[in-house]
Amino acid sequence: MPRLFDPIKINGLLLKNRLVMPPMNTRKATEDGEVTDQHIEHYVTRASSGIGLIIIEHCYISKEGKGSAGQLGIYDDKLITGLKRLVNTIHSEGAKVIVQINHCGAQAPSKITGVQPAGPWNIIPPNWHEIPRPLTIAEVEALVQDFVKATDRAIAAGFDSVEIHGAHGYLLSQFLSPFTNQRRDIYGSSIEGRLLLPLEVVVAVKKRLKQDMPLFYRLGADDLIEGGLSLKEAQLAAQRLERSGVNVIDVSGGIGGTGRDHFSKQGYFIPLAENIKKVVKVPVIGVGNITEANYADSIVRDEKVDMVAFGRIMLTNPEFPRQAAIELGIE
Repeated sequence: MPRLFDPIKINGLLLKNRLVMPPMNTRKATEDGEVTDQHIEHYVTRASSGIGLIIIEHCYISKEGKGSAGQLGIYDDKLITGLKRLVNTIHSEGAKVIVQINHCGAQAPSKITGVQPAGPWNIIPPNWHEIPRPLTIAEVEALVQDFVKATDRAIAAGFDSVEIHGAHGYLLSQFLSPFTNQRRDIYGSSIEGRLLLPLEVVVAVKKRLKQDMPLFYRLGADDLIEGGLSLKEAQLAAQRLERSGVNVIDVSGGIGGTGRDHFSKQGYFIPLAENIKKVVKVPVIGVGNITEANYADSIVRDEKVDMVAFGRIMLTNPEFPRQAAIELGIE
């Protein structure tokens, strides 16, 4: 049975262990979304700790999809040089690195983008403040190509692969959620319609990846709000994502910050990840304020998840992977 520090191979990507640093927005980019020396220092410190995989913070695929000041971008070829420098420094420390590509949709504030936010429908996401406009079908189709172009830039920069962001109330999560998507065309009406855009993005991105590059998808498996996406629908979505080409499902939850009262207990999203793992064959990443090596090792040994993401602890204690290895008796 696998353990936390056992290697895992996914397609052609070999990870030396199952410890993952999840994507966390550092707000260290320039106004144009460029990599800075602060990024390099932040990530190289954590790459040198023995972590197996780093997932770079969500990068916006178009200017209209930017979510915050200081957010890292991947919307233009001019950003490739900086991203390549970031990748090379992380690789030099022995870690693998992928990048999360994202469009914030209805959560892209006009004060940042200069335009009204747009999403599946004119419903304000939970804990948000601006009314979005509904995207036209032509605009939705164009967004698929924005994900494709971002993938091409990630490959050019040398990333080991990409993760598509489909959680936390951003664009693809908005389309999948019955709370935010009340369209009556092909991109709404039913779970099949709400899944259409995420699946189109997956299929299009998968075609651009090299054959040995695994495609990661961050799935919000429960909106944690009445009228939102349920675990049952998320399980169906996970199966469809797997069939469409996703090789790793990175499980999270909540939409627009819903459910924050659940976000303190160690492993708060592990039950969601375990239930997704029951219905798919691809590896699953679990997350949720995990701070203890023995706990993380146990959920891998018990096959609740295949990999474990350490977020807050990696921000406050970059040496955590090395310390975890010592605690578990790993040289």
